[in-house]
Amino acid sequence: MDSMRSQDVVILLKLISLQTQEAMCPNDPRWNFESDGANSMRGLQAQLGISKTEISASIHRSLAAGLAIKDRRSGRPKPNRRYLHGFIVHGLRFVFPARPGAITRGIPTAFAAPMLKGRLLLGSDDSCVWPASDGQINGQCVHPLFRSVPDAARKDELLYEYLALIDAIRLGGPREFRVAAETLSERLLKR
Repeated sequence: MDSMRSQDVVILLKLISLQTQEAMCPNDPRWNFESDGANSMRGLQAQLGISKTEISASIHRSLAAGLAIKDRRSGRPKPNRRYLHGFIVHGLRFVFPARPGAITRGIPTAFAAPMLKGRLLLGSDDSCVWPASDGQINGQCVHPLFRSVPDAARKDELLYEYLALIDAIRLGGPREFRVAAETLSERLLKR
């Protein structure tokens, strides 16, 4: 069995985002897994900037690791939210660590992201960004879990929220970690 890769977490979070959106509008044709809908391999490829081959391999790795399961009714892979949450909170910062780097222009992440801004009092030097030439602010460079994350986050606000929370978990001290982990629990486990 291949070991997990950072893009596997991104793909699982995208699937959770799509599940959440589908629950809000269940009859929308874009949720058709068989066609070119958002849940199809082609749809995921377009939204995430990850090849269909890599998405398929990622789903197989996630199924083998127990981070995804097959839905009994549809047969579609779906994230095992409880296990994914446990992996993110207890293992992600060790398996895929993040360290703030040089000041660059980019897209706000962690506690600089709009959905987390103001949750903790941080200095202006503590802004973290994913590098992007068309970014909104200057901050310390944080390399995202996968290179296509900034573009994928621009296309999906909920995915952006999940990925920013993950960066807060990967980067934060004990207090920041606790706030980010609690917020992630609210989003992933309390549907």
